[in-house]
Amino acid sequence: MPKNKGHKGTLKRIRITKTGKVRMKRAGSGHFKSSKSPDRLRRLRGTTSASDSETKRLERLLHRRLRGATQPRATLRRSPSPEQRAAMKEAKKAEQAS
Repeated sequence: MPKNKGHKGTLKRIRITKTGKVRMKRAGSGHFKSSKSPDRLRRLRGTTSASDSETKRLERLLHRRLRGATQPRATLRRSPSPEQRAAMKEAKKAEQAS
């Protein structure tokens, strides 16, 4: 079965932090700046974390787990390491044997 490929256009526009949050530039700061107030332009200048609903959409595009701006770190479930996996297997065997 072929691999799922992430959306390349999306990958070029966002950055994923180590904790799984999505950093992206705000919309509306590209052009037509003369009609926008300086306060508004300052707000648009930096990057922001994607909201929870945007994160769900990006998860489907990128085929990976992400976390929204307000979601706790525990929402990302990590795969166990090989050592942890072996320990879990041994515990399961011991449980079945007794």
